[in-house]
Amino acid sequence: MKSFMRNVSKSLLLVPLLIAGIAFAAPAVVQAQGCDDVTSGIDGGANCAKPSGAAEELFGENSIFQTVTNILLFLIGAISVIMLIIGGIRYVVSGGDQNAITSAKNTILYAIIGIVVAFLAFAAVRFVTEQLQKSTS
Repeated sequence: MKSFMRNVSKSLLLVPLLIAGIAFAAPAVVQAQGCDDVTSGIDGGANCAKPSGAAEELFGENSIFQTVTNILLFLIGAISVIMLIIGGIRYVVSGGDQNAITSAKNTILYAIIGIVVAFLAFAAVRFVTEQLQKSTS
């Protein structure tokens, strides 16, 4: 039973990684338009390689920093929710074994703490980026 739960948890943890991989690969598929001129130098090549709609600023709305933190916070939240589900399944399947019940309760507790930390981290990052944006403008 433990090996089954271990395999299920590994499979569930791969889902957010696959979604993140697709999210990172999707912009690379965007084709550059108007880049037939190869004599424009390094700057021209960099502009041709940049996908349309890509962030140019470090801070602010739709910036690089905000995109990276949103992806990381999404992963933390997704893993916490998956672990909450796994803890619930472990609690139901425990069959009255006191050690299994304690372990399942700890898994649920730590998953809830992970969700709370993800929300607090999102709020903190949002606050800091807004303050940096106000101070630079």
